[in-house]
Amino acid sequence: MAEPLHVKTHDPKDPDPWHALLLDQSIPIAQEAKAALLRGNQSRSRRYLLPIVRPVIFVFFLLVLFFRMISPRWPHWPKMLHNVIYWGLKTFATPDANRLILRHFIIGTEIMQFIRDNAGVAAPTVPLRPTTLEDLLDNTFLQHDLNIYNFIIGLNSELKAAGRELSPPDEIDFSAISDGPIELGPLPNGRLNAVDVQTAIEAYTPVYGFFLSRRDFERAANSLQLDETIAIYVAQLLGDDHHLTFVNNHHPMVPLSLFETGFRLMMHGYDAEALHGYLRQKKRLAAMASRDNTAKISAGN
Repeated sequence: MAEPLHVKTHDPKDPDPWHALLLDQSIPIAQEAKAALLRGNQSRSRRYLLPIVRPVIFVFFLLVLFFRMISPRWPHWPKMLHNVIYWGLKTFATPDANRLILRHFIIGTEIMQFIRDNAGVAAPTVPLRPTTLEDLLDNTFLQHDLNIYNFIIGLNSELKAAGRELSPPDEIDFSAISDGPIELGPLPNGRLNAVDVQTAIEAYTPVYGFFLSRRDFERAANSLQLDETIAIYVAQLLGDDHHLTFVNNHHPMVPLSLFETGFRLMMHGYDAEALHGYLRQKKRLAAMASRDNTAKISAGN
């Protein structure tokens, strides 16, 4: 179990910003994910290491992009990429960072399944439910990017073939959305496991660009802006667009600079957590309404 978020005793003259965000309930992110993210925000790695390594990351990224202008297809080593990511996360990333990364693939799988169940389409993709860092070695990062595009293409192709659009079903099926802590295997917690999730993600961005072809990397970077697209699908199914106020990574019809990829990766993780948390909230409300209706019927009898 992760350590609780460290906050100071509340002082109105010196309020702790992370304490305020931990208590804030305006965004329905699961408490364990929120606490993990906030612990990373207040860590020494996030406060001191990231500002130091950012210039190095920027120069490396610039060299990678220049290299990809000359050699767009070679090298293309996704297996090597996943081995490097696995080694880095296992050796240097905090348990919180690894926890947030593993959660991301699982909740992404659940959100896509929720849309399938309620849209009545197949739109097949490869389910991703890694519970250990070793599971990431199975091409997980690249498959995650492929899944989102294949899902959107499959969903819209099926809807178009059937001559229909997304609309609320007679009854919303929340069975794809888990309600409770996401169980993961043991995570490394050695002396070197001190790098927060944002520092790890920003450091890996140019590595991603080096080990993948330019086409694969640009597709992956642009996929980060599809959060809003997925959120719109959910809104059409729920008949409720409240969550669109907090899922906002900008639409890929106007792609952003590749230099913003690291930050957008963080926003992508945040958007997915927020949307999944909102669906959990709706699931609980639906369950409460169902119990109330059952109680009323029983009382009437």
